[in-house]
Amino acid sequence: MPAGRFNGRSNSALTTSDTPFAASSKLSPPRAERRPLRLETHGTPRIDDYAWLRADNWQEVFKDASVLDPAIRAHLDAENNYQATLLKPLDKLREALVAEMRGRIKEDDSSVPAPDGPFAYGIAYEQGAEYPRFVRRARDGGAETETVMLDGEKEAEDKSYFSLGEVAHSSDHSRIAWSRDDKGSEYYAISVRDLSNGEDAPYRIEDTSGSAVWTARSDGFFYVRLDANHRPSRVFFHRLGADPSEDRLVYEETDSGFFMGVGSTQSEEFVVIHIHDHQTSEAWLIPSANPAAEPRLLAEREEGVEYDVDEANGTLFILTNADGARDFKIATAPTSSASRADWTDYVPHEDGRLILDHLVLKRHLIWLERRDGLPRIVVKRLADGEEHAVAFAEEAYSLGLSGTYEFDTTTIRFSYSSPTTPNQTFDYDVETRERRLLKTQEVPSGHDPDAYVTRRIFAPAADGETVPVTLLYAKDTPLDGTAPLMLYGYGAYGITIPASFSTNVLSLVDRGFVYATAHIRGGKDKGFRWYEEGRREHKTNSFTDFIAAADHLVAEGYTSYERIVAQGGSAGGMLMGAVANLAPEKFGAIVAAVPFVDVLNTMLDDTLPLTPPEWPEWGNPIASTEDFHRIAAYSPYDNVEAKGYPPMLVLAGLTDPRVTYWEPAKWVARLREKKTDNNAILFRTNMDAGHAGASGRFNRLEEIALIYAFSLHAMGKG
Repeated sequence: MPAGRFNGRSNSALTTSDTPFAASSKLSPPRAERRPLRLETHGTPRIDDYAWLRADNWQEVFKDASVLDPAIRAHLDAENNYQATLLKPLDKLREALVAEMRGRIKEDDSSVPAPDGPFAYGIAYEQGAEYPRFVRRARDGGAETETVMLDGEKEAEDKSYFSLGEVAHSSDHSRIAWSRDDKGSEYYAISVRDLSNGEDAPYRIEDTSGSAVWTARSDGFFYVRLDANHRPSRVFFHRLGADPSEDRLVYEETDSGFFMGVGSTQSEEFVVIHIHDHQTSEAWLIPSANPAAEPRLLAEREEGVEYDVDEANGTLFILTNADGARDFKIATAPTSSASRADWTDYVPHEDGRLILDHLVLKRHLIWLERRDGLPRIVVKRLADGEEHAVAFAEEAYSLGLSGTYEFDTTTIRFSYSSPTTPNQTFDYDVETRERRLLKTQEVPSGHDPDAYVTRRIFAPAADGETVPVTLLYAKDTPLDGTAPLMLYGYGAYGITIPASFSTNVLSLVDRGFVYATAHIRGGKDKGFRWYEEGRREHKTNSFTDFIAAADHLVAEGYTSYERIVAQGGSAGGMLMGAVANLAPEKFGAIVAAVPFVDVLNTMLDDTLPLTPPEWPEWGNPIASTEDFHRIAAYSPYDNVEAKGYPPMLVLAGLTDPRVTYWEPAKWVARLREKKTDNNAILFRTNMDAGHAGASGRFNRLEEIALIYAFSLHAMGKG
């Protein structure tokens, strides 16, 4: 067995008095009771011994954790006590990690205020504060003109969990609509605050998605309400001063397979109702100056066709994959358009150039695209079609449009970073092409980019594809196969993991780790094709790509199999469960955060919040025998075998509506039942949080320190 692995019994590498498991043979891990439940789907019988861990009243638990079944709570408490006891000897390491990660955070930090009319809006943190203050100042004024619109630290007082949703100021700058979630279940309550006196209206709008879009006249706002199954199903309009019970229903989505949100065009001419799943979308427009108008459909939803819309000067600019534009194009249409027949290509499709986002100002179209795995910003003047691009020269980097409140402007704001370069905020004049650095992320404890190396390598997959892998390591790290390495992966929903700067990761890198991100199929790192080849019938490509990345890192001498800690969360946690089943011998330890591991049972349960909208991503095992058998063949919970598994740290949140707590709880129970080794599985459920874990910028460090301490110890570094 590799030195440093967690082990529940005697092992030559783990018997010294300073290891957490010196006496672990005296402490048995919790064993969930087996209560066999016979299931049958498409004529295929299954036995689920741990289905009882799913609370029948899960909707109530999301809003009030105290109603959880006592037997389930007792099991989760036992798991928490077990992992806390086994990790107790690492308390000093965890404290040191928290201290150094906190030391890299500028505590009294603030954003660069963004101008909007007479004001500029931003956020600021006071020394020691977990939550930000939302502030504004005179547009051309200094800090002395700053006023606090909302103090997050004050609002969070006496709450075990607190998350700010959105703070949206009205068009006339007189009020804000702000939202908060104090359970971790992502049911947000919206309040309205009068900025002249700092007082909230005497009512709250409960059970919303958290966003509010004001009308042009600032007489009210649109918002989305969640139903009992946590689905965004209805758009309402709230008139200022009215009781929320009087709010007008604007639109109701009857298909539970679609998500819904509300936004506005950059010009603020239209409020936009967005409806979409993972492959199909639809938009409805409402004139912002006439909120009583009936929503108007832009183009009827068509399976596989996605689109997003912005507006300028009476023209709609539509980002879409229609007509075979796999990597997306931008079309135009008159604002009166009611079908795709009215659309005309404006920025044509180019295979391999993935257009990610677009923004329309009064005189310019701006879009963010990715070519060859790297992002860049492109500007097109509307008057004459002249184009130019904004790009950077590092081997791997992250670039993002930060957005702007204003429409009649030539200035955009964007952010840039790389694994070695702290985040930088720029204003860019799209006419003069002047790039002005406004702020560089400050690392109070010090950071020398030249002391680190960023590399982008490509791992060969079995089918001939090459998988991009971004690396970060200290220049003095020996690359002789002995370095411990954390390999991170996600690979779902088309989400691309950016090659960005993280102060937290330095705590591993400074201790000799190589930090690697595998940009596997299922994301859009190499275009839309990369996404398509990692979903539904091609899902296993995500898993084999990750294993191929591990193989290549070993072959190139960066590390060895027993020195790799695999890490992923949510859909990336499913990745962890899959590779644990497929190739457990290729990983020295695994960290799975809020892991989506009970895939088959979840996709068969259409009462869960995300199940119907997720069918286009994974398949529908209720309607399709083929989908059922395909998911059953890789679902981590259903494929645990009687064999050895590496040490694991598994994290969950009790009120998580995205990956419910019982998925990892069941998975851990089955692993304990089946596995043949003595490696420890540590399972921690945050009883006061949901999918995102602990709230607050410093509280969150405690969970990161837990992951890092586990990983360091597993590799013999702590």
